[in-house]
Amino acid sequence: MAAQAPAILKRMARRAGRALAWLALAAGLFMAAAWIGSSIPRNGDWREPGRGIAIMVETNGVHTAIVMPLVNAQKDWRAEFPAADLPSGAADRPYTHVSVSWGEREVFLHTPTWADLSPGTALGAVVGGDGLLHVAHYVRPAPDENARVLHLRPAEYARLVRRIESQVLPPARRAVHRGYTDWDVFYDAPGTYHLGNTCNQWTSDTLAAAGVRTGWWTPYAGGVMKWVD
Repeated sequence: MAAQAPAILKRMARRAGRALAWLALAAGLFMAAAWIGSSIPRNGDWREPGRGIAIMVETNGVHTAIVMPLVNAQKDWRAEFPAADLPSGAADRPYTHVSVSWGEREVFLHTPTWADLSPGTALGAVVGGDGLLHVAHYVRPAPDENARVLHLRPAEYARLVRRIESQVLPPARRAVHRGYTDWDVFYDAPGTYHLGNTCNQWTSDTLAAAGVRTGWWTPYAGGVMKWVD
């Protein structure tokens, strides 16, 4: 029996090596598909106007969001996203913009930092999880490399608004979940998160619905941001 142990260990090592090789291949194929999919344009003829309604597309390197004026002539977001839903003491600030994004419920609620992401939570998101809207309130946000300005024509902004409105549940049908700071909050939202429908896919789908040029499949934040100068 002792003589067989080295042979058994070798077989186990070979099987483990093959499994790791297949995992590496799958990851490589996924990354290649994501790069190709994000490079194929939707609304390929669209060009940003020289003037228009200024929004921003922002990223933290992993996740993307759409930043819009809190109030303008076309839309007042205070009804859907009232500052009163923020923790006490934060509701009276002079907010000017609102950042909206969508993602997987368990990841949003239980990973205030990426160091908090557990294997179980990550696996649940990959397999499929419930959606959640993340809404942050800003006071005069400044554009930079990670928050890029995009101008929309009035009709395009109206389509963007309608698309986001379709993701907002009525107050009676949604719970409010505390955010990471005193100026952000989470809301129950429709949709199922999975590898084919990620937070960044939500961003590009929303922009595409407005008529903006963006990629077809954008599971990574870079696949969204490369379309925004």
